[in-house]
Amino acid sequence: MGVGVRGGWRGPACAALLTVVATGCSGTAEESPKTAASTTSTRGASGSTGTVAERGGTLGPAGSACELPVTFATAEDWKAQSVDAAPQDRTGSDGSGSGSGSGSGATEDGLAGEVTDALLRQGPVTLACEIDAKPAGNIGYLRVWTGKPGADDADTVLKAFVAAEDGASKATYRTFQVGGLSGAEVEYVYTSELLDEPKKERALAVTTADGPVVLHLGGLDTAEHTEMLPAYRLARQTLRTT
Repeated sequence: MGVGVRGGWRGPACAALLTVVATGCSGTAEESPKTAASTTSTRGASGSTGTVAERGGTLGPAGSACELPVTFATAEDWKAQSVDAAPQDRTGSDGSGSGSGSGSGATEDGLAGEVTDALLRQGPVTLACEIDAKPAGNIGYLRVWTGKPGADDADTVLKAFVAAEDGASKATYRTFQVGGLSGAEVEYVYTSELLDEPKKERALAVTTADGPVVLHLGGLDTAEHTEMLPAYRLARQTLRTT
């Protein structure tokens, strides 16, 4: 794809592009005081000891904020919201593809819709849910991406997801197993012209009968990313099929 979830999603331009999606992008939000998160110690998928956030709720089942092919626990105070990534209808009554109405305004609306659609897709998956860390005192999201059923395994899906992200480098992959699921995980560095310095990010992928699922943790910078890792570890540790 030509435009993945790139710097525009993560930086100042995201607010203008994604307001219509109503997902509350906060990449440039003002800093808020950090809250002392309650955590517990655990042994991570890579064998290293890390901290896991206190459980706040569960996502995935019917009736939850985001209905997904998997379920997992969310950290205390993090707020989840589903994302409607259905393609926007930009075809006019004359079939021209310029949307309702005519003229430059309709054309601009169509182009904006195409950019928004592209931002909601990365490689083989589409954005389905965002869990906002701001209520817990951090600037960043744990995002959930889903795809159509296919023959690709978790490693293939995850590598395609990272390859579709301009600015991703130094990727380190590993495999893990949890709750009867076999998954792949990656840590990498993201560099954008909009950022003062590169920052660390990570993601994991699993495959289900309903299609692949990718969980991605970014953050305003590496410091924010590191502070949010306990919430990511909680999600990975509690991951199960729906």
